[in-house]
Amino acid sequence: MLIKDQNVSPGFMVKAANIIRGLSMDGVQRANSGHPGLPMGAAEIATVLWTKFLRHNPENPDWADRDRFVLSGGHGSMLVYALLHLTGYDLSLDDLRAFRQWQSKTPGHPEYGHTPGVETTTGPLGQGIANAVGFALAEASLAARYNRPGLNIVDHYTYVIASDGDLQEGVSHEACAFAGHNRLGKLVVLYDDNNITIDGDTSLSFTEDVLKRFEAYGWHTQQVDGHDPEAVAAAIEQARAEGQRPSIISCKTIIGKGSPNKQNTSGVHGSPLGPEEIKRAKENLGLPADTEFYVPDEVLSFFREAIANGAAAQAEWEALFAAYASQYPDLAAEFKSLDVVDVDVLEIEPFVAGEAKATRSASGAVLNQIAARIPALIGGSADLTPSNNTFPRGETAFSADNPVGRYIHYGIREHGMAAIMNGMALHGGVIPYAGTFFVFSDYMRPAMRMAALMGIRVIYVLTHDSIGLGEDGPTHQPVAHLASLRAMPNITVFRPADANETIAGWRAALRRKEGPTCLVLTRQALPVMAADKVNDAARGGYVLAEDEGFTAIIIATGSEVEIALEAKQRLNDQGKKIRVVSMPSTELFAEQAPAYRETVLPANCTARVAIEAGATLSWYKYVGLQGRVVGLDRFGASAPYKEIYQHLGLTAEHLVEEVLAVL
Repeated sequence: MLIKDQNVSPGFMVKAANIIRGLSMDGVQRANSGHPGLPMGAAEIATVLWTKFLRHNPENPDWADRDRFVLSGGHGSMLVYALLHLTGYDLSLDDLRAFRQWQSKTPGHPEYGHTPGVETTTGPLGQGIANAVGFALAEASLAARYNRPGLNIVDHYTYVIASDGDLQEGVSHEACAFAGHNRLGKLVVLYDDNNITIDGDTSLSFTEDVLKRFEAYGWHTQQVDGHDPEAVAAAIEQARAEGQRPSIISCKTIIGKGSPNKQNTSGVHGSPLGPEEIKRAKENLGLPADTEFYVPDEVLSFFREAIANGAAAQAEWEALFAAYASQYPDLAAEFKSLDVVDVDVLEIEPFVAGEAKATRSASGAVLNQIAARIPALIGGSADLTPSNNTFPRGETAFSADNPVGRYIHYGIREHGMAAIMNGMALHGGVIPYAGTFFVFSDYMRPAMRMAALMGIRVIYVLTHDSIGLGEDGPTHQPVAHLASLRAMPNITVFRPADANETIAGWRAALRRKEGPTCLVLTRQALPVMAADKVNDAARGGYVLAEDEGFTAIIIATGSEVEIALEAKQRLNDQGKKIRVVSMPSTELFAEQAPAYRETVLPANCTARVAIEAGATLSWYKYVGLQGRVVGLDRFGASAPYKEIYQHLGLTAEHLVEEVLAVL
């Protein structure tokens, strides 16, 4: 075992687990809200893992080579909060008493960046286990690229406690199949197999053989009594020894164990036990019936050994890294600076004005220039590599046989891909990007929302951005997607008008550490504007062309900027003076100082028309009640893209009519 043998009996391990049960019951009861069943059922599993195997440092939760722990069943958050308090993280008993209260460190589900020691936000089921695949993928990639003989500076495990609900959600199927295919051997899942969900027994809807499914994925599988500490420890030992395959251990447990009237029922899943039932449960478990948040000294001392063990493990790693840095100074310096990208000095050759180039192609050309210079950048695609242009020249594909590869073939698994990317970003040392068609962001949206909620740098390359993809028809033509993503907090949408704006989009995405970025790119070729014209594209919106004394403003994004410029020329021929604003990112524009925004969209010019090949909803903020929007509030159609634009009114002629109307 990794952590020194503490010579404790199985009986003492159960006693320690019972303290977790008591804390969990009390926290949920005090909040009058929560899920006591999972932490009460999984208490022995967690106790064994956290005291005998998990290598972590409570006094430095961000130590680079720590093991990662993911409570995928995030509804059972009192389990991880109890563990964090008991092992010595900056989480007090008062914090446990404040469970689910305003601005407490112990919210209803574990939240990354909010509670020390929480590695990822796990609310929606399935996301956590899929994130864990990303953690394990990042570990495997960095280990292959940076470890040297006898100097394994990247060498840690990812452990997961997953519930029945996690394994029913589709995202877990996608991610776990990917993990098996890529033989991510340092991923260990402890399946809290208790046969109960909110509706009742899992047999109502879930009768598959989970372990056979995981065998088919290529996983190592075991089944044990989850309330037998010795059996759980032996199974984790076997999982760690396996090495070549990810492991799942089905731990048969009783949900709400200890509650005399509610254990093994759906009634203990998501509701407080009630004062009388808690009293009886504590009597069953050998806890003081009238004492809340009880932690005896001997149990606290047992858990708090994690502090000394963690400090020693980190010191051992730091000595190893010092030896590594002595032998491989350049690699050591690169490893320590993986998360740092100085975008301002990143040279990217601009595109030649006058050419015609699809922005998806321009994005691929940008990647060809920057991938080798940003070692943290790891990309991929959901089986659309040739269309997304996401595979940089000179790189190789990641696989079990080639773990140094920095390109990932995710397969047709958009939901799993997005959730895996979140885990990679959370792991550190990796800036993940990946591509698919923009319309399939529908499949990615749950994980995209989690990336935005956690505030992590993930880059989505979303091509075929509108009805401009043409003949594939409305199933592949995004209409509401731009507006819906703009409605999501803390996500940046960047839809460039040409190849040089695409450079600005990549710079913005790399610069933005506090949230994800969508690069929304065309299939069809667009004319390339002069590089100096798009200097302000990274500000989200800027004046692209204007006449002195303009009386109307046209706002456009992406492929519709070309239409806006043509409309301006037609209006000029009629004696009208026009300003054209390119606004590739409303989010970045909103971050600019009010004075700058006023220079672009002066309040005294109310004659405004916006044009975009998508839903009109998000543009009224900029055109006002007197303005108009040329867009699409219907689905597309199959035809060559120029015909579709003509039939649906996305033309310079129609735009001229709308501008004249507001004038």
